[in-house]
Amino acid sequence: MSSLERGSAACGPRAKVGCPCFETGLWECYESHIGEALPPEMVTRLYDGMQRVNLTGTAKGPSEGVSQEQFTVSMSHLLKGNSEEKSLIILKMISATEGPVKAREVLKFTEDLVGSVVHVLDHRQQLRGWTQKKAPGCPPRVQVLAAQLFSEMKLQEGEKLLGPQQLDCDCDRAMIEDWVFRTPHVATFLSVVIHRGFLLLCSSLNLSALLPERLVDQGREFESILDVLSVIYLNSHLPREQRHRWHLLFSSELHGHSFAQLCGLITQRGPCVMLLEDHDGHVFGGFASCSWEVKPQFQGDDRCFLFSISPSMAVYTCTGYNDHYMYLNHRQQTIPNGLGMGGQHNYFGLWIDVDFGKGHSKAKPTCTTYNSPQLSAKENFRFEKLEVWAVGDPPESQLAKSKKSILDVDPEAQILLESCGRSCHSQGLREVPEDDE
Repeated sequence: MSSLERGSAACGPRAKVGCPCFETGLWECYESHIGEALPPEMVTRLYDGMQRVNLTGTAKGPSEGVSQEQFTVSMSHLLKGNSEEKSLIILKMISATEGPVKAREVLKFTEDLVGSVVHVLDHRQQLRGWTQKKAPGCPPRVQVLAAQLFSEMKLQEGEKLLGPQQLDCDCDRAMIEDWVFRTPHVATFLSVVIHRGFLLLCSSLNLSALLPERLVDQGREFESILDVLSVIYLNSHLPREQRHRWHLLFSSELHGHSFAQLCGLITQRGPCVMLLEDHDGHVFGGFASCSWEVKPQFQGDDRCFLFSISPSMAVYTCTGYNDHYMYLNHRQQTIPNGLGMGGQHNYFGLWIDVDFGKGHSKAKPTCTTYNSPQLSAKENFRFEKLEVWAVGDPPESQLAKSKKSILDVDPEAQILLESCGRSCHSQGLREVPEDDE
């Protein structure tokens, strides 16, 4: 039995939908169905949206309460309706007035919706290992993601609402419907808020497709650059078969500032997401659709992309201009040594130098491969925090590689260790590889 079905008509702590208490519109009865699972502003929006809809789905004036029929119609439109039906309820959640609403009202609704997703998943303990990071000096990620979703809104002339000077523009139902149709996150977030807020039974909502499981090797916990909202945003741009799990491969906080260590831990590990935070607080990176290999040629395919997380969220996909998707080279004398994505030698859209802690993002005006702007605050930047996450299931080749020590992958590190008089404690403790038996 769901929380919506508990209680009795005697106005208990969990009043049942359709009972006299609910029909009279008593605020406490409606709120009791959700408790603290949703922020008060979203509870109010849901209530108001239901109150303003009648059985035909058309708007009506304020009533004394929310009937069972109004509740059912509203939930049906929000969860299973088309973009036209969803836009009707959304407009009523935004404003009680008939006709268009201001763009700034839509933006505030979007911020409330995004914030409610984090709130309800945290309340239900379903963050799947991720946290809501609060970066000092930067706009909260709720506002950053809300601004990205809102930027997809188009005026009647087809122009996007990009600047603050357009926040007083009118947004009619046709614009809201088009926005909902082209921005899947809006419907998805509404579904999360309702399913997890009301604890609906027989829910078809699959959180693993929205938010991947966060895997970090035992004893290696750390504070990631990522938070739950940035992960949700990036995960939605990955191939579907790779969205259910992210496994940490490298963190500068855990593994040190070593390019050789980076190469040893990310090669032959399948598709992965790499990101860093520069000294000015900009967070950005790229998705590698194939396993990294150390070689002097470009690699990867057109599923790769670059992205920004802070100060704004955006994904930049391939233009088809060239195939310079991924590049990883080490210990070469005639060509650049480092990791790059997009552009060309010495002019990458994203470059991590072999001198770990240095990089560049060059784009005048944009990167030829990904059409991305300069991602870092300064063209030549410095950083301390870098992370690489494998996405999806590990490749078969990784099963054999997992039996090896990092010293096996990087012989120079083994020689350096032995020259310092340090022993290799893992020798003799690992299983003998099958091809050595």
